[in-house]
Amino acid sequence: MNPNCARCGKIVYPTEKVNCLDKFWHKSCFHCETCKMTLNMKNYKGYEKKPYCNAHYPKQSFTMVADTPENLRLKQQSELQSQIRYKEEFEKNKGKGFSVVADTPELQRIKKTQDQISNIKYHEEFERSRMGPSPSEGSEPERRSSPESGAYRRAEQPQPQLHGQPGATVYQQQQQPPPSQSYGYKEPTPASSQRSAPAAGGKRFRAVYDYNAADEDEVSFQDGDTIINVQQIDDGWMYGTVERTGDTGMLPANYVEAI
Repeated sequence: MNPNCARCGKIVYPTEKVNCLDKFWHKSCFHCETCKMTLNMKNYKGYEKKPYCNAHYPKQSFTMVADTPENLRLKQQSELQSQIRYKEEFEKNKGKGFSVVADTPELQRIKKTQDQISNIKYHEEFERSRMGPSPSEGSEPERRSSPESGAYRRAEQPQPQLHGQPGATVYQQQQQPPPSQSYGYKEPTPASSQRSAPAAGGKRFRAVYDYNAADEDEVSFQDGDTIINVQQIDDGWMYGTVERTGDTGMLPANYVEAI
């Protein structure tokens, strides 16, 4: 049985039938509700099961919601749930001392830049100490043996150990020249002697990243390796021994954490 047209109410035969919006239409009856433009299946837009053209499609506008007692109750309940969830997360993370930071590409770029800056600064200090003082500093023998220069050399050397440890003897020998030593010109000491190995008995650290040695006086290690006999040289570098390989040398401080 043939259905009736949704517009004119007459019988719709299969040759002129348009099935759209859950209704049946004549091809000539399927037009816009506003401008009466004939539509097809490609250019119509339906609203409340009525066809419209693109220009006269009804615009939906938002309505304001009144602050009814029910809406106020739901709002207050949502705020309470948010506070309860915040307190639970606060209690869970309390005492950890740090917050979880996502390893985003931006943080990876900043970390890589900091590692490069630390490596460049270390090599600059290493080359400066190996080349000795510049000509602008003067070449007088008294300047090399003055207390100020001795304090500068002490700042570059590793921190000495306290009383009763073998490192204290090495520290005193470097600071006090023997009685027979003259105050003439002194050859600049190589970088290897200025960065001499500290005494054993230091702290223990664990590697948190892989590191490949970039110089002869550095050591390579892998994530999870234990570093023993660690001594602090400056803010960016340490001296220690990799327990897995037995290699001893310098290592970056931002690649390890204290155990």
